[in-house]
Amino acid sequence: MRVLLIGSGGREHALAVGLAADPSVELLVAAPGNPGIAQVAELRDVAVADPAAVAALAVELAADLVVIGPEVPLVAGVGDAVRAKGIAVFGPSAAAAQLEGSKTFAKDVMTAAGVPTARSFTCTTPEEAERALDAFGGPYVVKNDGLAAGKGVVVTEDRAAALAHAADCGRVVIEEYLAGPEVSLFVVTDGTAAVPLLPAQDFKRVGDGDAGPNTGGMGAYAPLPWAPDGLVEQVMAETVEPTLAQMRERGTPFSGLLYVGLAITAGGPKVIEFNARFGDPETQVVLALLESPLGELLRAAATGTLAAHPPLRWRDGSAVTVVVASHNYPGTPRTGDVITGAERPGVLHAGTARRADGALVSAGGRVLSVTGTGADLAAARAAAYALVAGVQLDGSHHRTDIALAAAEGRIKL
Repeated sequence: MRVLLIGSGGREHALAVGLAADPSVELLVAAPGNPGIAQVAELRDVAVADPAAVAALAVELAADLVVIGPEVPLVAGVGDAVRAKGIAVFGPSAAAAQLEGSKTFAKDVMTAAGVPTARSFTCTTPEEAERALDAFGGPYVVKNDGLAAGKGVVVTEDRAAALAHAADCGRVVIEEYLAGPEVSLFVVTDGTAAVPLLPAQDFKRVGDGDAGPNTGGMGAYAPLPWAPDGLVEQVMAETVEPTLAQMRERGTPFSGLLYVGLAITAGGPKVIEFNARFGDPETQVVLALLESPLGELLRAAATGTLAAHPPLRWRDGSAVTVVVASHNYPGTPRTGDVITGAERPGVLHAGTARRADGALVSAGGRVLSVTGTGADLAAARAAAYALVAGVQLDGSHHRTDIALAAAEGRIKL
């Protein structure tokens, strides 16, 4: 199987590692990729949000499967352009990717499908935003209606800050706050059949103890020792199956990766958001534990044969990933700083680049996803943080408490 992987982040590095390990994958090309992905794949340059350019590259490579990592090319219709060339694609159509591209669209689908989620209002004026905030009270949850690279959500007790975020975004979804621990559930689907992966939990706030602003994600772990029995089965029955059925009814079946972000509330699991692709950094821990061949799984979803795919096999133990971020992230990050200690197994590249002299340098906000595995969460944490300690990047920062509460048994439902 000849595979083209689109993207250049930590999620794509994790996907590349998994695809390269699949014996059925004879050629793996990543576009544009990054220096870490270059260790396991051939790199080609492409404008990821240009449907015609990606389709042309897929044809040139005689690809059997195109795996689209980020959300921007999915919403831009890259999957449609590649499929029009007769090539299988793991990733939804542009119409189905609106589950992530528009919070309002996702809420409409959830309402029609009877999916448990927060009550919400879509607001386009300051007056509408004020009425919505007053209706729900604090903590205030304000979400940019469109794509925002994981940083479009503000959760705050400060009403003025909530209104300011709404004004900055223009069109927002304001919803009631869902109290309870959060869970990320990835579901591989061909539009009809659906296969859940291991639940994970990520850490959106920049600082220890969930302090500071939201980011694209500062770390994650899997599995979840505190998750209630039957959680995955309940979410599949109450959320995933009705959502997929609703998308089919609308004539826009969803195939690819449905990311279900949940809060485990006193009233049961409720959806915070949908994404149309693998989440980052949860992908890094989930794929670290997947034993089944990744390429075969994604191809089954892309070709409508998922129902015939064998049950997934998982490695024993746990995985923890810690994001090493550049100076000033999630503000405007400083780039160009030299990185050392990043060429080891378990260190996945996200925002990195090669300088002309061959030095590895920072090239984004989230620079590395450092992933450790172990017999349990405590061992996986120790492995991850030992790897982090070996990375040198001037001005970098990371959270020190990823998976700590879970490892110590402090997460209560």
